[in-house]
Amino acid sequence: MTALADATLEQVDALAALTETLVEVERTISRLQAARDGILAVGSRLALQVAEQAEHPDHGEMSARTVAAEFAAALRISDRTVQRRMADATWLVERFPLVWEAQGEGRISAAHARVVCEAGEHLDDAASRAAYSAQMIAFAETEAPSRVARMARRVAERFQPRSIDERHRDARKKRSLWVKDVGDGMSQLGMLGPSALVHGAFDRLTQMARSMQQHEPEQQPQREREQEQEQEQEQVQGQADPRTLAQLRNDLAFDLLLTGAPLGHDRPGGSLAAIRGSVSITVPVTTLMGVDTTPAELNGRVPIDPVTARRLAGAASGWDRVLTHPVTGALLAVDRYRPGPDLRRHLRARDQRCRFPTCGYPPADCDIDHHHDAALGGATAESNLGHLCRRHHMLKHHSPWTVEPMGDGVYAWTSPSGKTYIDRAPRQNTVTFAEEDEGREGREGVGAGVITAPPF
Repeated sequence: MTALADATLEQVDALAALTETLVEVERTISRLQAARDGILAVGSRLALQVAEQAEHPDHGEMSARTVAAEFAAALRISDRTVQRRMADATWLVERFPLVWEAQGEGRISAAHARVVCEAGEHLDDAASRAAYSAQMIAFAETEAPSRVARMARRVAERFQPRSIDERHRDARKKRSLWVKDVGDGMSQLGMLGPSALVHGAFDRLTQMARSMQQHEPEQQPQREREQEQEQEQEQVQGQADPRTLAQLRNDLAFDLLLTGAPLGHDRPGGSLAAIRGSVSITVPVTTLMGVDTTPAELNGRVPIDPVTARRLAGAASGWDRVLTHPVTGALLAVDRYRPGPDLRRHLRARDQRCRFPTCGYPPADCDIDHHHDAALGGATAESNLGHLCRRHHMLKHHSPWTVEPMGDGVYAWTSPSGKTYIDRAPRQNTVTFAEEDEGREGREGVGAGVITAPPF
């Protein structure tokens, strides 16, 4: 069965009309949400003006409560909720006016506005916030919030007055562990720590949990080969354990914390204990050399300090080198100092996520897909391959959605209603130089290392 393959022309037209209507409704909702934020911000400002005129010793707290109670009674909701919304709205309108205006015009959604503002919340300089906002609004107009969040964190780093090394040293002092009771005999265990350690621990638990879900772990390489050969149907795998992946991660974590090893879950031979967590770090070569302070990125998402990145690079047994254009930052090539599957590494470095529009799944959770079916003559080459998460891999093969390579890692997706969506590979986390920079002529590329290594 192929989804919508038997749809009539009228039904396809109806789908296109519904899509247009839905887009316009969402734009209207965004405009109204921005208008609501504006009203709440004005209410907050009114309360502050009254307090300043009367020189209230509480600096407007009671005035804000009074205005919030007025709004809340009319809306029939909690005044605490309204006061919190007033504070959030004031923060958005006053600190990020360009973002608020873009939402009010329906160019971006409230979700886009939230991730842009959250990534830039530590920018204290108004000019820096304005420049950051302008750059991110243009990006947000064509991408999903999940993708905008990742890019926003990267762009915000460029406007930070303090280096990430300084900020990381301060942030490490806040590392902690806490317990929160939630009822029904359950409690939450929370942890705040360095990103490389947290992601490394999570990766190790995930590897252990996935290993336990399989009857025969030694068959994993064969399943990976089958995925790369364009298996259209998801492999039916026997489950040795009925627990979900999340449940297994939880149980393994407590096993490790309480015993120091997965004693309650390990197999003869200690195969689970032998698993080590790993993280992927992308670091500009200038940062690796210590001549630049551009942050590295962990798993393509989280900025980390150069000191940690250099430490991981020095301890790694091998790492991928990503050669990029010195001006455009475009990916030119990927190689490795030690032999390995070069094409797979190149695709992982180029794509950085699922290549279906709006999807942000990382390559580790994706299949490598032949855009033109290998069985029909499609080449196993960079120009015909891309990462797709299982959901969108199945959608491509079992619905009228189609994809066409446009070159340079650009893909054009066509929907069942005939609309075309362009998906471009994310820019590399690298340093670029203006063409006229003195002494840069003849430079073919600047590097960025992608390191996969234990985080400790």
